[in-house]
Amino acid sequence: MGVDPFTLEIIKNGLIVANDEMFYAFGRTAKSPVIYEVLDYAVALSDAKGELMALAPGVPGFSGVLDFVAKEVLEKFGSDIKDGDIFISNVPYHSGTHLNDVTLSMPIFYKDRLIGFAINKGHWSEVGGMHFGSWTSDSTEIFQEGTQFPCVKLFVEGKPNRDVIDIIKYNSRLPDFTIGDMEAQAASLKVAARRVISLIEKYGFDAVQEAMEKILSDGEKYAKMKLKELPKGEFEAEDYIDDDGITDNPLYVRVKVKITDDEMLVDFTGSAEQAKGSINSSYPATVSGVRETYMAVTDPHAMPNGGYFRPLKVIAPEGTVFNPRRPAPTSTFWEAMSYTTDLVWKALAPHVPEKLSAGHFLSILATILGGVDDRTGEPFAIVEPQPGGWGASYNTDGESALVACGDGETYIASAEVYERRMPILVERYTLNTEDGTGHGKFRGGFGIIRNYMVLCSEASFTVSIGRSKFPPWGVDGGCNGTPNYCIIYKHNEEPRKVRKVAALRLVKGEMVSLRSAGGGGWGSPLERDPKLVQWDVKNEYITIETARNVYGVVLDPKTLEINMEETKRLREEMKKKGSVCP
Repeated sequence: MGVDPFTLEIIKNGLIVANDEMFYAFGRTAKSPVIYEVLDYAVALSDAKGELMALAPGVPGFSGVLDFVAKEVLEKFGSDIKDGDIFISNVPYHSGTHLNDVTLSMPIFYKDRLIGFAINKGHWSEVGGMHFGSWTSDSTEIFQEGTQFPCVKLFVEGKPNRDVIDIIKYNSRLPDFTIGDMEAQAASLKVAARRVISLIEKYGFDAVQEAMEKILSDGEKYAKMKLKELPKGEFEAEDYIDDDGITDNPLYVRVKVKITDDEMLVDFTGSAEQAKGSINSSYPATVSGVRETYMAVTDPHAMPNGGYFRPLKVIAPEGTVFNPRRPAPTSTFWEAMSYTTDLVWKALAPHVPEKLSAGHFLSILATILGGVDDRTGEPFAIVEPQPGGWGASYNTDGESALVACGDGETYIASAEVYERRMPILVERYTLNTEDGTGHGKFRGGFGIIRNYMVLCSEASFTVSIGRSKFPPWGVDGGCNGTPNYCIIYKHNEEPRKVRKVAALRLVKGEMVSLRSAGGGGWGSPLERDPKLVQWDVKNEYITIETARNVYGVVLDPKTLEINMEETKRLREEMKKKGSVCP
């Protein structure tokens, strides 16, 4: 290699900065709150072969599919890739997740030589389909879920392809938001391209290309070094997905993880066949989900790139819920994709306790609430994930009100922004201490309760919730967590608990209450420090009855002081009876 270590480091960080600038340019100029408030997007740079070079903070579930996008462009267009072209794609089976997650990719040329691609993927709030918001829990084929972009040119040598843009505009219920997000996305690609070209102008094309090759080579070497630190052998886990949105039947899923010094092989053979409903995870999404746990157990602070992912191999037989065939629906893909992360997590957590926690609430609790604002006559839409409780670690309690593993750097949406810009009242937003959490020597974190009340004459509500039947798992005697669910409050009806709802009509004054789960516990609750139990009671996380009945800690009802003698006696009795989990 002709690039010295100092120049290599400068170029590597230059690529990271170019990628970060693309990330912030997209977020700051987008039209939809789901992008500029929630940050439901991700960006990347690749080399000329489609290998990932740099990823920015964002949605991990998006980041892990972006190399599939670049390789799809190369495979489909080959020598017909021109300077100034921008490609649009969202078909899940090839390079995507679901149709709302639209990817734009732009080749970066320097004097007719291709150095790589700038790529970004964002959740467009509306791309057509059978219901407002496009993604839905009741679709049975992809044609019901919106407009498909099978990797076509959105810009041709720098000029907008007006025919394609017109198709986008006429297939969206929110055309201003959709086109605004598209324009922001395209502009941010050009920001990244300018920064990469400036690196080439300063250090030369060959130097930047050599630096890219070195980055990939170093990434692979470092990944194998970290694999050597992990326990070797085969590790298995199994679980159930609640349902597919069409029937109430659970779907069995399983994984076998084999770790050697040079490779991590993740095999989902034996998992359920592809679902009739929309929960299917495309193969690129499945790989992306596994990459999350792979990073967590090797080095979460490593620079993720194509080289670092080379030792990871993923097997998901075609026709299963983790690799569906067309035209299987995928609009709530995260219901299965999250299990690709969680199954590997569950298999490895007992063996690498310093790296992985007990099970967390897992579900995105994805929500759409939208309609027309009576005050302005303009359409509005809330499109967002919800936070929840994470599992305990071997030495600390779980985090509360944190987004799920697949959401990464996304934010919790601002109640003030929603109330100011939309006919919505955030009637309640608090930790979900009502349902509790997974008890243990270290307890899980708490979920949230978030209530939305409709203030306009009519609105449409869609939600997809998982881990409602099968709560987050505990480790080493820790209790399982609590379920995710939603309560619908309609006039003249009894409150109704639901897991999935598609385009439910709400009128003024009606309300939905989203309830996310508490995470799983780690270790027996009878081993928890009584002072920690006392602290939880004093801060109203648990009741004095739970302290006694689950943790065996006896507190004075008036002073909340610990009766150590009674606590010791009670714990001995409870140990003889076995499990104390509710």
